[in-house]
Amino acid sequence: MKNFLRSVALCLIFASCGNQEKVSTEIAPLLPMEDFFRNPDIAYFTISPDGKTLAFTKPVNQRMNVFATVIGSKDTFQLTNFTDRDVQSYFWKGNKIVYAKDQGGDENFHLYVVDANGKNKKDLTPFAKVSVGVVDGLIEHENELLISMNKDNPELFDVYRLNLVTGSITLEAKNPGGVINWITDHTGTIRVAVQSDGVNSVLLYRESKEQAFKQVLRTTFREGVNPLFFTFDNKFLYATSNLNRDKAALVKFDIANGKELELLFEHPEVDMEGLDYSYKRKVITKADYTTAKSEVKFFDQATEKLYAKLRDKLNTEDEIYITGNNLQEDKFLVRTMSDRSLGASYLFDVAKNELIKIADRAPWLKSEDLCEMKAITYTTTDGLKINGYLTIPKGVEPKNLPVIINPHGGPWARDEWGWNPEVQFLANRGYAVLQVNFRGSTGYGRKFWEASFKQWGKTMQQDITDGVNWLVQEGIADPKRVGIYGGSYGGYASLAGVAFTPNLYVCAVDYVGVSNLFTFMNTVPPYWKPFMQMMYEMVGDPQKDSLLLREASPIFSVDKIKSPLFIAQGANDPRVNKAESDQIVEALKKRGVKVEYMVKDNEGHGFQNEENQFEFYSAMELFLAKHLGGRISKPVKEKS
Repeated sequence: MKNFLRSVALCLIFASCGNQEKVSTEIAPLLPMEDFFRNPDIAYFTISPDGKTLAFTKPVNQRMNVFATVIGSKDTFQLTNFTDRDVQSYFWKGNKIVYAKDQGGDENFHLYVVDANGKNKKDLTPFAKVSVGVVDGLIEHENELLISMNKDNPELFDVYRLNLVTGSITLEAKNPGGVINWITDHTGTIRVAVQSDGVNSVLLYRESKEQAFKQVLRTTFREGVNPLFFTFDNKFLYATSNLNRDKAALVKFDIANGKELELLFEHPEVDMEGLDYSYKRKVITKADYTTAKSEVKFFDQATEKLYAKLRDKLNTEDEIYITGNNLQEDKFLVRTMSDRSLGASYLFDVAKNELIKIADRAPWLKSEDLCEMKAITYTTTDGLKINGYLTIPKGVEPKNLPVIINPHGGPWARDEWGWNPEVQFLANRGYAVLQVNFRGSTGYGRKFWEASFKQWGKTMQQDITDGVNWLVQEGIADPKRVGIYGGSYGGYASLAGVAFTPNLYVCAVDYVGVSNLFTFMNTVPPYWKPFMQMMYEMVGDPQKDSLLLREASPIFSVDKIKSPLFIAQGANDPRVNKAESDQIVEALKKRGVKVEYMVKDNEGHGFQNEENQFEFYSAMELFLAKHLGGRISKPVKEKS
């Protein structure tokens, strides 16, 4: 529960594709673009702590709003009624719903509360230009939360105790400077803080609320201990750690003395990602990690048996997730999903041994019409092993195909196997889609991550280029029909692709991507400022590494770009300022390079509103079809 709430606060292998198995020899029907990106009819289910009520979201005038219904009743209450933007996230707090929402994508989230019957709605944090998150849901305190806000200093988040009934906000912990994470024990007392000066990370600890914090461990940002939650006696921490190892492992950590006590689990190829526990039984239950697909390490026999029972009842090869439960842990919400299906949601009643289907997520999409995502590997020109995923259009021989290279954002993130609406949409249009976990992608250990430092536009980009060359060598790609599309860092990689390898790509789509590393670093949100020294080490220092950053910025190689571009940008983007797109569009137009430019005034870092997504993907479909020859649902029309 705590891990979920904290997440609200912060902001394989088939070596030769010629041997792959085919799902079907029948070419998939051309599916409507809207079917891939439309809002679900009903989704995002949660169950109340007492297990009596389900909350969920459903669209009202194209905006996802929150509803609630008593289990077994036909009465449904609409809890929110926003018309400008979806509710971003929500959770139960006693018999109330707390939810978060920003304005036009500015990421300045407010917290709201409403009773489960739709009454007593209140904006709990009505502050301008302030971002709010949840530090601890305080399960034992029905009407209180610990929240973080940068109200007094836009660069720093302090902790406040928030009363949901009175709306009162009292300071719980003042940020002394550089604290980027607060950790509470199981009583809701802040006991640990993670402090950073941008390069060095410090673990701070106190025995009780009355004591001052003391330093227990100091590391560089390259290694360290990531606290997850306290042991159930509140003496030690469960954490992930890459101290003296390449891959992050799960450990029990003696926080008072700053040392590891016990290795719980590690994997030789990938980092461990997290750890779950049972609030009722006070035991750790399972850990998740990702190789080619998601995998689980069970620590608790009861949890392992529960998953086995669910798999038996569902009789599916899809991945199965438990997405929520009540406090008594006798009712569980279950979700299925795969690469070709958004699956369905279920309610499992332990006492009745009954699994009830609640709703299909996207019943209008049939898995037999969609495409397999397969894990692949290839070796770069400098000998590094790269993992990725390749999706081939259904019923098509993987030979001489038009291809979309789809680098992920981050860049310190990774692509994973599973449902991806963009990939399925593009494959349905006849494109093979390659997703590349280039160097720097997370989950593969410290060495692989550090290999990306100061390599924007260089070896990171070469990894992507090597992926294109691999597809050509395998005979999968038609070298005259390769395009590149990505968002955020993936948008940067798309611009870098056509700027630094101008003969490789026929066209490119840049979605909220960086074009100029100097201006990008000057316009980051204020609460990113504590991380700037780290950014300088990972990307480059604008003063010391000015030549490096200039070489890596597509805007300064705009004279080499000759491929048509389609660029999309949110006007309120706090991460990649609109000026990043404006300047390269202006420079390209001056040179006579064809560029389509879409700006949405009510969006931020990516388009959330359904009608904007429809317009973007419709335009991208036409753009790609015009330049790569893929299938289209509408004829391509030349603009006058």
